[in-house]
Amino acid sequence: MPGTDLDLLIDAAREAGRIATRFSGPEAQAWHKPEGAGPVTEADLAVNEMLERELRAARPDYGWLSEELLDSGDRLAAEKVFIIDPIDGTRSFIDGSNTWAHSLAIAQNGTVTAAVVFLPLRDKLYSAADGRGAHLNGAPISPTTRDRLTGANMLVARPVMDAKHWKAAPPNVFRSYRPSLAYRLALVAEGRYDAMLTIRPTWEWDIAAGDLILREAGATTSDRTGARLRFNNPDPRVKGVIAANAAVHGDIKNALTGR
Repeated sequence: MPGTDLDLLIDAAREAGRIATRFSGPEAQAWHKPEGAGPVTEADLAVNEMLERELRAARPDYGWLSEELLDSGDRLAAEKVFIIDPIDGTRSFIDGSNTWAHSLAIAQNGTVTAAVVFLPLRDKLYSAADGRGAHLNGAPISPTTRDRLTGANMLVARPVMDAKHWKAAPPNVFRSYRPSLAYRLALVAEGRYDAMLTIRPTWEWDIAAGDLILREAGATTSDRTGARLRFNNPDPRVKGVIAANAAVHGDIKNALTGR
């Protein structure tokens, strides 16, 4: 049995990859969850079943929050909680793309302390533990050192660049996008992009792992208002995410409207 929480998550993520890649995305059975909650596939459920079985057996006193399991609220009484997205980027998985990820995190008293984002089809395993730095396939990573938002390479959905979201005109940036939010966060931690922004209410399981990977890499994270991200909330959503180095993060926070 793995000793540390991070060892446990790394082993679980690799097993999740072995399970998910047995399915052909376009051929896997898929259906839409109720109330417009998005698609789910048999691969999502198979991965979730394994993760819940193995992780909870290894840490029976930890709470559990997963996209693919009805939330009972019991997790709120736990000091530590697993926060899991079995497959982040399910639409990408269904399309046969290789940009979906497994996102696994452990939070203690609201703060993520161990995290893994794994893209099995790209062989990219991002990992972090509190105070131990962030890594990609075992090598240290860090964000870019850009000192201003103007001209930045930013991962952001097109609707976010609408003028109504900005105090002045939308910033002059080079916009890109990836369907997996966990992967977007990891790409900023890796220094491939300068910043990532989403302003919609955002599920904890999409961002918990990425939050620690970013912070341990040396980046700054917050919700869209600039408030610290906290996890294991009764309503497991936060008010969007800003992720970048400190300078660019400050520019984004100051440029957004308060809406």
